[in-house]
Amino acid sequence: MTPNLTYVVTVGVLFAAGVTLLLERSLTRILLGVILLGNGVNLLILMGGRAGSAPIAGLAGQERMSDPLPQAMILTAIVITLGMTAFLLAMASRTWLLTGHDEVQDDVEDRRIVRLAEQDADLPGDFNGAGDVNGVNGGDPRRGHVTEPP
Repeated sequence: MTPNLTYVVTVGVLFAAGVTLLLERSLTRILLGVILLGNGVNLLILMGGRAGSAPIAGLAGQERMSDPLPQAMILTAIVITLGMTAFLLAMASRTWLLTGHDEVQDDVEDRRIVRLAEQDADLPGDFNGAGDVNGVNGGDPRRGHVTEPP
């Protein structure tokens, strides 16, 4: 069975838009990304089955019936997407009430990692290509590397 090109393009667009929205800092956009990804997965599962008659015993022969498993999986995926949507909507609403915006803030650990990365970029040695990776010809003394004079 070859999938319809329209389905393939639609699934690709839904996945691309969903992932792009998931990478944003706003909870509203993250919520829309989850919804788009959920719909993309549902369409992907739907286009995987073969066409046939309704899977009811006695209506058609077993070889002519469509597989009911993708339909059951889509129903399960709809329920899971609905639960995630309700959770993210409640989180966005609560964040809006507490802070006045729905943007996800950096936590302390994120800021510390960024600060260390900026300091490492200024040091000669490990990460900017000027020294040895193991810190022999230059390195970061904060990480236990020995810095030898040139």
